[in-house]
Formats: sequence, C-alpha cells, structure tokens
Amino acid sequence: MESSELREMTPDELMKKLEDTQQELFFLRARITGQTPNPAKIMQARRDVARLKMALAEKGVRV
Repeated sequence: MESSELREMTPDELMKKLEDTQQELFFLRARITGQTPNPAKIMQARRDVARLKMALAEKGVRV
C-alpha cells in the first residue's frame, strides 16, 4: 500500500481500511495455536496502520 494510493481514497474508505488492517494485526499477534507469527507480516501491518493514520490526519479526520 503506497501513500499516493491512500491520498486518493475518501476518509470513509480510509477508516474501513484502517479497521481491517488493525484487525489483521490483532490476529497476527494473537496466534496462540502454536504457529509462530511471521514478523515481516506484523511489521508490514504496523506500517500500514501508521500510513493510514497519517493519511487520515492529512484529511483532517481524528482517529
């Protein structure tokens, strides 16, 4: 997900994407079934959350 793509999205789309990404991050962290979580996926999800929050802040939406 690139910043330029995020800037083109509406605030509602960004909020939906943020919710989905935060939920994905939660599930990646909560893998208790014996599977070791992929650290690269967790890091990517954290960065995506940060990018989404930044894009929302640029549009003046408080998270």
